[in-house]
Amino acid sequence: MNWNEFFSMGGYALYVWTSYGLMAVILILNLLAPLKRHAGVLKTIARRLKQEQRKPS
Repeated sequence: MNWNEFFSMGGYALYVWTSYGLMAVILILNLLAPLKRHAGVLKTIARRLKQEQRKPS
């Protein structure tokens, strides 16, 4: 087996490499989306704490 045969995947290269690409994109999004959401929640909490500190008691 040579590299050309490996990358052509027996004629199914478009399907195989597209599947690998989509899987990689989905895995990356599954890692980044919760991190972004977590950062947003922390900002919201910090903003609410500042607002509560400004209110006169």
